[in-house]
Amino acid sequence: MSDRELIRSAFAGDVEIETAREAVERAIESLDRGQARVAEKTADGWVVNEWLKEAILLYFRLRVMETVEVGGYEYHDKIPLKKGLAAQGVRVVPPGTVRYGAHCEPGVIVMPGYVNIGAYVGAGTMVDTWATVGSCAQIGKGVHLSGGVGIGGVLEPPGARPVIIEDGAFIGSRSIVVEGVLVEEGAVLGANTVLTSSTPIIDVTGPEPVEHRGRVPAGSVVVPGTRPKEFPSGTYDLVCALIIGQRTEATDKKTALNDYLRDLGVQL
Repeated sequence: MSDRELIRSAFAGDVEIETAREAVERAIESLDRGQARVAEKTADGWVVNEWLKEAILLYFRLRVMETVEVGGYEYHDKIPLKKGLAAQGVRVVPPGTVRYGAHCEPGVIVMPGYVNIGAYVGAGTMVDTWATVGSCAQIGKGVHLSGGVGIGGVLEPPGARPVIIEDGAFIGSRSIVVEGVLVEEGAVLGANTVLTSSTPIIDVTGPEPVEHRGRVPAGSVVVPGTRPKEFPSGTYDLVCALIIGQRTEATDKKTALNDYLRDLGVQL
């Protein structure tokens, strides 16, 4: 029986979890090394490797609590910290944390933030101060997660798509992206933008509004917004997100992009 089949059987309760221990440990090691990913982009879009999420959930059940001392810090947890950062070309600034089972490509910088198990962070990405990358989140190359950004974790159900931030995206300060939202390549979220699977993402750049949910189209410039909704007790404004511009080749250079965003009134 393959590791994948054994893990799926153990998760379903068809075999004892202990019989899958070595298979689970190999799966987590492959995630840590970047040899496997919880979700992968294919010609048909992003595909979730459900069995690897099941392996993570089994790993939590198989591990026991341990005390880990790092310099003057003490941790008490089930999951060890990632090791070999220098050899992997990854910079982690104290007290930033990357958990074992997460993979960071060379050139990743983690300020005092957090990267959880199952996550994948692409080369040259910045995880800025107090930004968090939740379990199984997939972050592309050259992404900037600004201070205080919250990228949510999605472990259960195992088949659910994790949060995905594609290459070159910029996520503004204190923004929150959760519930498997896909932010496509090169998109920009202004500060304090909140995106859930049900948040209306409304393109207001044309003559008629165009609404998206769960996906920010590539190159979109997005800011927080509200729109009115009628209730029995009156009209109230509910949170939405507004697409107010689009990145182009002319605005892709950093200085040109900053000027463009400033003209749009976007705060990062």
